[in-house]
Amino acid sequence: MADDPTIGGPVWLPSLPPSLGEYLAPNLQPVPLIPALALTAAALYLAGAISLWRRGRGWSPIRTASFLTGCAAIVVVMGAGIEGYGLRMFSIFMFQQLTLMMAVPPLLVVGSAGTLLLRATPHNRLGRPVLRAAIWGLRSGWGRLAIHPAFMVPLFLLSFYGVYFSGLADLLLPSWYGHVGLELLFLVAGILFTVPLISADPLPTRQTHFGRMIDIFAEMPLHAFFGVVIMMATDPMVEFFAAPPESWNINPMQDQGVAGGLAWSYGELPGVLLLMFILVRWQRDEARGWVRSERAVASAGNDADMDAYNRYLQQLAARPERRR
Repeated sequence: MADDPTIGGPVWLPSLPPSLGEYLAPNLQPVPLIPALALTAAALYLAGAISLWRRGRGWSPIRTASFLTGCAAIVVVMGAGIEGYGLRMFSIFMFQQLTLMMAVPPLLVVGSAGTLLLRATPHNRLGRPVLRAAIWGLRSGWGRLAIHPAFMVPLFLLSFYGVYFSGLADLLLPSWYGHVGLELLFLVAGILFTVPLISADPLPTRQTHFGRMIDIFAEMPLHAFFGVVIMMATDPMVEFFAAPPESWNINPMQDQGVAGGLAWSYGELPGVLLLMFILVRWQRDEARGWVRSERAVASAGNDADMDAYNRYLQQLAARPERRR
């Protein structure tokens, strides 16, 4: 439990100086809410995949591995000793935030949990409420709002600028409820930002490839600028992290610089990978469109565009020559 009066709630605080072994040590918090949610999601997903496999219906092992890897990353980052150090070091907390917002969501979204839910849920009494709720989410205005760029992009940026520049971090971090609430906000914001970019699930609305590019390009420079601002700050951005234990021999300003460096480097890498993913899918969809068009021309024996152009040339040839 917490042995520091500055932190309220059921928390475990490490006493040993930070090290890789301590970060990965299985030191669960007294109430490991987020790891429990991740394990529950992994169990439900695996149950749905096994159900399809038993019925002889295919489900991608790659999607399954991606979703389970995302859940495992949440369990490690939120359930091991690193969670306790995130209550004392800005760099560790920033690493957790970036993992929840940038690294984990693509793994979960590639897993296509929504499609699995629609395919694996039985249509009997127990499954009907679940399917109705899923269909309502797809058709409701709330679902469209949640993944609309006008909502999810500002929410994503608010998780950086709003949390640290408004004093919200100092208000929430000193309690277990605020700390876990911020972590949940980071995860939800990351998922809502990633879903319209790369999700293959049925969505209320689907953006064009160009629109997805705009979203990525709008986020990446602001994200990098946030990291540069933290690295260049001469005062602590978050007072909560300004006084780590003296026995750890950590300079809080140097630790803050590491946090800014992570926001600039670690935060940018997933964005670049998402951009490449969008470009590859765009090229693939364009190629499929050309193939469908060529097949339609081959089956019909004519090309509508070419026929229209030929008619235009015939009309020009049929016109009487203008007299001089």
